[in-house]
Amino acid sequence: MTEKDNWPRVDTGEVLSKVKAEVNKAIVGYGDQIDDFMICILNDGHILMEGVPGIAKTTLSKAFASVCGLSHKRIQFTQDLLPADITGHYFYNQKSGEFEIRRGPVFADLVLADEINRAPPKTQSALLEAMQERQVTIEGTTLPLPEPFMVIATLNPIETEGVYPLPEAQVDRFMIKSTMDYLSDKEEIEILRMKTSPEIRVGSVLDEDIITQMKRDVRKVYIHESILSYVNDISRATRSIDDLDLGLSPRGAIHLLQAAQGKAYLTRRNYVIPDDVKAMAHKVMDHRLILSPEADMEGLTRGGITDTVLSTVAVPKGEFTKKAKE
Repeated sequence: MTEKDNWPRVDTGEVLSKVKAEVNKAIVGYGDQIDDFMICILNDGHILMEGVPGIAKTTLSKAFASVCGLSHKRIQFTQDLLPADITGHYFYNQKSGEFEIRRGPVFADLVLADEINRAPPKTQSALLEAMQERQVTIEGTTLPLPEPFMVIATLNPIETEGVYPLPEAQVDRFMIKSTMDYLSDKEEIEILRMKTSPEIRVGSVLDEDIITQMKRDVRKVYIHESILSYVNDISRATRSIDDLDLGLSPRGAIHLLQAAQGKAYLTRRNYVIPDDVKAMAHKVMDHRLILSPEADMEGLTRGGITDTVLSTVAVPKGEFTKKAKE
């Protein structure tokens, strides 16, 4: 791309720095997770956040929603939550004498699905149409969802009491799964200090117009033919592994390519390189791979399978800019 292309129209580095600075008013650390949020929202993706209870998954997600300057709603998933509690329902308006639709909390730009795996599968599936089709059907009436629309779902580890595994079809609709670990001693001390001091309000850095322009910018990040082949080779390699009952889906391959494109964009590079693909591989692939029962009993892990695939698939070499000969 040339300077005449005026790319990017939004100063990515400045925006990302401001986003992280504002989020850090609510919770320190987790810069990688903020990058994941940005990659998802710029690619119309959704994100799973996994970590033990009390590690600030909800705090981080709410802070990001505030920074985006968009409408946001929180849904606390519980065992008795009903699908209509998510999507909405018809009710009888006594004043008008007519049945009207009461829209559920899913009608927001950013939806925080808190502890999504504490609700039974039937309720979890109520998000499926919204996440994929970006619309909701209430008793035969189809309503579009706002634009942009992103689901941030927090997830408790499956070993935690009172949780249900997410259906494979729903897991595949999440572009990225981001794992939150415990912070360093220094960062945890800073959190203790923050939570015992006067609260600082998180301000808005982004808005709908800025996000729309950034989404246009990220689409202009060039993808060389060899990168397309590399992602395809990775995807197909997962489908021929005996230790997996389910490899990477075509949707998963698309998400891997888009995530790599987003990774390049956040580093202010206008073309994708193999390292972008590698950097996003675990976050996009691991939650989609289904181990065979035998592999599970042997103690194999999804992350280990991803590592094996990345080490065996040939990495393209050469130039990856638009000027490179294909």
